[in-house]
Amino acid sequence: MGTLILGYGNQDRQDDGVAWHIMVDVRKKLKFSDPYQIDENFDSNNDLVFVFQLQLMPEMAEEIAGYDRVCFLDAHTGAVQEDVHFEHLSPVYQHSPLTHHLTANSLLSIIETITKKVPDAVLISVRGHEFGYSNSLSPNTRNLVSLASQRVIDWINGLT
Repeated sequence: MGTLILGYGNQDRQDDGVAWHIMVDVRKKLKFSDPYQIDENFDSNNDLVFVFQLQLMPEMAEEIAGYDRVCFLDAHTGAVQEDVHFEHLSPVYQHSPLTHHLTANSLLSIIETITKKVPDAVLISVRGHEFGYSNSLSPNTRNLVSLASQRVIDWINGLT
């Protein structure tokens, strides 16, 4: 049991990969010895685990269920007003017309169905401005990374 920071997105599509950059910044601020060492799997015995994936998948449900708390990190395209959006999540299945799109709420719903419990979960999403083929963030989104990483740290420390 512990805390999971789960970032997702495509690092080769500019701002879509902002979650990875936020996780690195969090790890730097928390003085991790290698802040760039972020796992792609959930196999860890640490109290604070960082995992980065391309997208959320139903297969993650059992792994995520093993944590007390989960912070989902993602980019958004402006569908929400805030540049750095923070929200507490609940398990609600959301139908998507896209076949490869699963929301964090829907994943929590799957976890609840399988395990009859859900971790305390939040979503922090950051406004993406450019989604071209590059592994560099746009200047506008890069400027939001520090603010977003501080929101993650505040959440880890129970301040939000």
